[in-house]
Amino acid sequence: MTAATETEAVAGTTARTGASTAAGNDSGAAADTGAGDHAGTGARRLPLVLRNRAFGAVWLGQVLTQGAVRMFQVGVSWWLVAYAVQDAGGLASGLFMAVCTLPAVALAPVVARAVARFAHRSVLRTAAAAAGAASAALALWTQGSGLPVAAVYAAALALATCQAFFDPCLTTSVPELVDDADIETATGFELSTQSLAGLGGALLGALAVDRAGVAGLAVGCAAAYLTAALLVTAARFRTTAAPGPAAADGATDDGPAAVAGQRRTLRDILAELPYVRNILICFTAANLFTAAVFVVIPLYTRSVLQGGGGTVALLEASLGTGALIGAFTGTRVPGRPAVAGAYCLGLMAVALALPGLAPLRPVFAGCLVVAGWCAGAVSVRFVALFQRLVPSADKPGFFAVMQAVLGASLPVASLVFGSAGDHLSPQTLCLVQGIGLLPAACALALLGRRSSEPVQVEADAVGDAAARPAGGER
Repeated sequence: MTAATETEAVAGTTARTGASTAAGNDSGAAADTGAGDHAGTGARRLPLVLRNRAFGAVWLGQVLTQGAVRMFQVGVSWWLVAYAVQDAGGLASGLFMAVCTLPAVALAPVVARAVARFAHRSVLRTAAAAAGAASAALALWTQGSGLPVAAVYAAALALATCQAFFDPCLTTSVPELVDDADIETATGFELSTQSLAGLGGALLGALAVDRAGVAGLAVGCAAAYLTAALLVTAARFRTTAAPGPAAADGATDDGPAAVAGQRRTLRDILAELPYVRNILICFTAANLFTAAVFVVIPLYTRSVLQGGGGTVALLEASLGTGALIGAFTGTRVPGRPAVAGAYCLGLMAVALALPGLAPLRPVFAGCLVVAGWCAGAVSVRFVALFQRLVPSADKPGFFAVMQAVLGASLPVASLVFGSAGDHLSPQTLCLVQGIGLLPAACALALLGRRSSEPVQVEADAVGDAAARPAGGER
């Protein structure tokens, strides 16, 4: 996640302020997560998902939910371009991707309140079960009559809404599942889920549509979501909330992450964390161009490579493989997060632009591996940094809004690049992607040159926030 020097500085801040996670909880809490029985050095060599049964079950549930939603997105995008819409496939695909990303942005305040108010295990299993029901309903619809495009869009909206609750809730729940020493490892596993989902979902999505249609796609999604709901239900969450109303409501295994009186607005949170705020702005701008790859891939496959669902699966899997490698190797990228992020964005700009100059399948696949690696490495570094810098009471709101802020550009990017794809060649879109990333990379590099002082200032701000009484008075 972070370089050694950055990790030491942030870890020191965490130990000084007590603002990160509940590592100092009683030893019995570790036993609830399945980690207490494996405290020895030998057991520590096991992967976290094996020695911590609760985290392993929830992480596998996230793999299934994100894999299902990615499979649905890739499969339907290809279905729109190749089968359902002939004259305006780019616009239809772009609109579909915009629908898939809109709930995370529009529902951010609702998600933040739900994650802070309700038991996290309840939020996770309800979201997974609701998504499974929506997928099953779509599968039944396809059996009774012809499938209108509007019904697929509605199903996509329902699945994206459920995922908008699931992902930030799981991120907030990490301290309830693992010890403080395992937070960075857990974050790496959690972020690798997106990569595994992109890999598995991409491999299956387009192929499922080619062979079984949208009906088969929906059945596979329903099975994944319902299995995830069962896994989450079986997991035990440690209690991190202070004694109070939450405990009185019976949240003994998986209490809310924050007491109601400790919640603050996003403006209050980011006002004390200008470094974090500037990073979010840079990546929001970058996402205007990186998110377009999901629209460009099916268009490039059909118009440039003259391929089918197998080619889409190969390209999506290349992107997912790169992101998966990046999620597990991001901690080894040297330098402060902002500097490392700037280099990664610059490399990603080259990787996304090159297929516009060399329209070959191996070139495009290789470039997507590189772009995915950059995305995975950057995500691990920055999410781990945020886990350390953001006070525990603020995490429900922060991670929900972080997802919304970073996702705010996704609907715009999908619509703009999708519409442009009906008038410009996919090769031109690749060049636009690469060129558009360069300003964000430069801005992040400038931020990294003066990042040491802001990080220390924000560490002090975290200490002040942790010392503040529940009522908010100093």
